[in-house]
Amino acid sequence: MRPLDTTEEAWRHVEEGLRRMTPAQRVSRAVALTVFAHNVALAQIRRSHPDENERALRLRLAARITDADLMKAAFGWPHD
Repeated sequence: MRPLDTTEEAWRHVEEGLRRMTPAQRVSRAVALTVFAHNVALAQIRRSHPDENERALRLRLAARITDADLMKAAFGWPHD
């Protein structure tokens, strides 16, 4: 699905590039983009909670993408 801020011509170039990639290259690109997104989110969390330790910051990141019941069962997060 083409993003609203992307022209049809530009999107065709993106799709052509994706088609030329091997499956391994596509997976590698997806992993890299996920790591980038997590790093951006973690930077925002650090700005919002500057006094928390690294574990708490990473738990906050995990809580953004993990079911709340699972976070509570696995990590006791959030604290009562």
